[in-house]
Amino acid sequence: MRFTSLLFFSIALSVLSLSAQTPPPSSPRVIDDAFGIAMEGAPYPFPVKFLSLDVEGQPVRLAYMDVRPAHANGDTVLLLHGKNFYGSYWENTIRTLGDAGYRVIVPDQIGFGKSSKPIINYTFDQLAANTALLLDRLAISQVAVVGHSMGGMLAVRFTLNHPEFVTHLVLENPIGLEDYASAIPPQTIETLRDAELTQTADDYRKFVSNYHATPSPAIVEPFVEMRDRLTRGAEFPRWAHVSALTYEMIYQQPVRGDFAKIARPTLLVIGQADRTAVGKIYATPDMRSLLGNYPALGKSAQADISGSELVELENVGHIPHLEAPDRFHSALLIFLKKK
Repeated sequence: MRFTSLLFFSIALSVLSLSAQTPPPSSPRVIDDAFGIAMEGAPYPFPVKFLSLDVEGQPVRLAYMDVRPAHANGDTVLLLHGKNFYGSYWENTIRTLGDAGYRVIVPDQIGFGKSSKPIINYTFDQLAANTALLLDRLAISQVAVVGHSMGGMLAVRFTLNHPEFVTHLVLENPIGLEDYASAIPPQTIETLRDAELTQTADDYRKFVSNYHATPSPAIVEPFVEMRDRLTRGAEFPRWAHVSALTYEMIYQQPVRGDFAKIARPTLLVIGQADRTAVGKIYATPDMRSLLGNYPALGKSAQADISGSELVELENVGHIPHLEAPDRFHSALLIFLKKK
């Protein structure tokens, strides 16, 4: 009995001794705040779903939001994002359309946002076909199409390739209002990729600020943070390569010559302070000054799109739905109500 007591006492002392030697808990571990190139972890305003596709023999996933209104009016709007953007920047537009009774479909195109980033030959025809397949899978037969920036080029291609879906076409400061190849020398994929890889957060802040007539941190900084967190991920070089491929798509596949073929009610909403032109930095200084003249480009596009309407927003840059949401949404809703 005495032996058992001594043994217990000895073990207890050993445990206490080990406990005394155990170091206190370390400070909370630092969590890597990098995003994957499918923007894993990046918040979106509504649930994101995925459509599985096969593109050039590669299995890929197309991310999209499908937002239904509380009180539906029976109509659906398709929102197409721009080159340096992704579906979540449509949040206020989605809410505004939902309040007006519209169901809203917001895809991230393959190569963008939360969708897959395959190394493929990117074409507007393929992106349009993917979008049509998404609408088929959702059993949606007709949509009003709203395209911003590069999404405007895609909206034109979608309208021409799949006119059976389209009731209205809205082009919000679309790029492609001019043929960039006529003024900008072609660049290699390596040049375009390396430009993405070497761009710093400050560089990107200036780039995004140039989209706005009156840049505000509330609009600019979320884009800067998103890209900065993407650059910290292991797969960012792949993201940069895909970005270069989609720049090449824009350069090599103009839609400007197709405007006269559009046969759907069309609204052009043009921020008059916009001077965006894809690849402008590669143009000669004299040509650079002529590119991206949106006040003139908007009027020219309206002249070529039969029966189209033009809304000019003064003191607004490249993203009216963020910089002047009330004016943009007012013009959009008035146009969508026209049958």
